[in-house]
Amino acid sequence: MLDQVPYLSYIISAFIGIGLSAATGFRVFLPMFAVSLASYFHWIPMSESFEWLAGLPALITTGIATVVEILAYYVPFVDHLLDTVSIPMATVAGSILFASQFAELGTFPQWALALIAGGGTAATISSGFAGIRAASTATTGGLGNSVVGTTETAGAGIMAVLAMAAPIIAAILAILLLVVVIVYGRKAWRKLRGKKTPSTE
Repeated sequence: MLDQVPYLSYIISAFIGIGLSAATGFRVFLPMFAVSLASYFHWIPMSESFEWLAGLPALITTGIATVVEILAYYVPFVDHLLDTVSIPMATVAGSILFASQFAELGTFPQWALALIAGGGTAATISSGFAGIRAASTATTGGLGNSVVGTTETAGAGIMAVLAMAAPIIAAILAILLLVVVIVYGRKAWRKLRGKKTPSTE
């Protein structure tokens, strides 16, 4: 019966892409490593235009980058430095992973959709957690940043696995996550700006 659903393959691809994009909003390289690992061992298919992601060089590179990125977020000040570059990097990574699911489309619609849906999802989540980390630094003196960092790493791993194993659940969680991040991320930024604004009284 599911085979008779129009454009089912595109719908599933969209779910996978959204889930992977959301994962890159937490950590840039962990989802790419997960996809590279899964495709390298042929657990998931990979289109010809993205076969480079299934190669051993990509697997090793993303694996090393993943370890470095995770550890760097536990180093004071370095975590904030990474936040300044994580949003554009997450946008690129989210777009790539989303586009990898729509290789059958033409180049323009494939990357236009990837930038809007994939890059937008990743950038929103990444910027939201950057705000949460900044608020954590302002309120706890940085002591709570390790908790935020651990949550991000766990979120990236869980979302990456769900996107490949249970894409519908991953897409639903990604949408809920976007709502939460938009609401609480904005509050975190506003709270931080309020602390930085000098009193006029």
